[in-house]
Amino acid sequence: MKPGTISFDEAVALVQGTDDPAEVFVDGVTSYRRLVRILHPDVAPVGRTAAATAATARLAALWAAKTPVLQTRRHRWVVGDGYATGDLATLREVTDGDLYGLLKLPRDPADGDLARAEIDALARLVAEGDPRHRAYAPRLLDTVVHDEPATGVRRTGPVLERLDGFVSLAEVARHHPDGLDPRDAAWMWRRLLVGLGWAHRAGVVHGAVLPEHVLIHPAAHGLALVDWCYSVRPGDRITAIVARHRDRYPPEVPARRPATPATDLYAAADLMARLVGPRLPAPLRRFADGCRLDRPTMRPDDAWRLLAELDDLLHDLYGPRRFRPFTLPA
Repeated sequence: MKPGTISFDEAVALVQGTDDPAEVFVDGVTSYRRLVRILHPDVAPVGRTAAATAATARLAALWAAKTPVLQTRRHRWVVGDGYATGDLATLREVTDGDLYGLLKLPRDPADGDLARAEIDALARLVAEGDPRHRAYAPRLLDTVVHDEPATGVRRTGPVLERLDGFVSLAEVARHHPDGLDPRDAAWMWRRLLVGLGWAHRAGVVHGAVLPEHVLIHPAAHGLALVDWCYSVRPGDRITAIVARHRDRYPPEVPARRPATPATDLYAAADLMARLVGPRLPAPLRRFADGCRLDRPTMRPDDAWRLLAELDDLLHDLYGPRRFRPFTLPA
């Protein structure tokens, strides 16, 4: 019996009638979420609040029996299914009541410094960044310090806001092997510059503006930068790179020279130029090339000023801005 198709009474019977979590969570965290929505006391039928409270407590106990629990000072995270596999970590869904997040513990404890860099960057974006642009990065919900029971190895990682409905530009590229229409790339490029301008003003260089690290929401034209574990303060050196994308980095990164906002703007221009490919109009290609000069001091280093230049260029090419729907195959 799937949780999404049952009534309140059937849901109560389901969770109270078994000691086997596998009978309840047939779809992993999806089943848990559906049952929470059905059984929560705030939405229980009239006169059934006590039954809902007991069933919700039983549901939490079954979920905890199914999966490990990580306790922090602020939260009790129940660890669920794997959500995605990244360069350094496998993201796992975690829940604390009706709060959902993604746990990102590095697979290799030696990468703990990168996990801490992400935690520090996301905290700085909140403390120093303009709150109007807060949506350009996932929220840091918590920090987990986990000691492996078998080995005693300690790993530290963030619990991140889950960005539902977003897809990466790597996925967009897979759906457009001949290049993305530059009119669709226009809003993505603009929002990418806004996100980088916000980060730079807060004193953070992202350090890895790569296809997998830029997410868009196709319907809402939203954009978020993720994987801030490579980030540094302006003037510091980026200590790790994604090897398969080595050719995408500006020269100062593999040379271990200081990173600046110009480092991110190089990578952003390279990313968008590659995404559009041969369909990129000559004026936009010249614009991208100007951001990809070898010497950082010869490149633009102010994302907000660069955005104004891009807007002028897009106006000359396509006229006044208008909303252009963008979809991807299901």
